[in-house]
Amino acid sequence: MSDDVGRFYVERVRERRRHKDEFFADHPQSPIPTAERSDFEGLRYFDPDPDYRVEAELREHDEPEEIAVETTGEGERRYRNVGEFRFRLAGEDVTLNAYRSPGDDSRLWVPFRDGTSGDGTYPAGRYLDLEDPDDRTEGGAWVLDFNEAYSPYCAYSEAYECPLVPIENWLDVSVRAGEKTPEK
Repeated sequence: MSDDVGRFYVERVRERRRHKDEFFADHPQSPIPTAERSDFEGLRYFDPDPDYRVEAELREHDEPEEIAVETTGEGERRYRNVGEFRFRLAGEDVTLNAYRSPGDDSRLWVPFRDGTSGDGTYPAGRYLDLEDPDDRTEGGAWVLDFNEAYSPYCAYSEAYECPLVPIENWLDVSVRAGEKTPEK
C-alpha cells in the first residue's frame, strides 16, 4: 500500500470512529446508559493498521449447519455456519467461521476471540459484520477489516444480551486492531 493510500485508509478509519463516538455519546439508541453519557469521552481503539485489513475467499459449506449460540444471558441465538475464511494475520495462519442469521443472505457475522481478549479487549470477544456486496472486492473476495472489530453492546450495558463467540473462532494470535476494552 502506497503512503498516500495508507494515509487515506487511516483517515477513513478514524472518520468512521468519530461518527461511532458521536452516536454513542448522543443517540437515543446508544448502548451507553443515559446516566453515563455526559462522562463518555469516546471509545478506545488500537491505532489503525492497514496490515489488519485482509482479503479472503469464503469457503462455503455445501450444507450449512444451523447452530445454537449461547448468549451472555441465559438464552441462545440460532445461526447458520455458512463457511470459513482462511488467511494470514499477524504472521499466523488463521481460520474464522462465518455465520448468517436465518433469513439473512447478505450479511455475514464473524465473531472472534483472540490473544487480546480480556487483556486489552472485551473478554467475551469482538465481532465483524460483513455486508454483500459492500465488503467484497471486484474479484469476489471478502474484506475482513479488523480495524472495524467492535465490542458487542453487552460490553457497555447489562441491559443487552449478546451471542458468545463459538469456540471454533477462538484465535491464538493477538489481533491488535479495532476496539479496546470499554472504560466504565
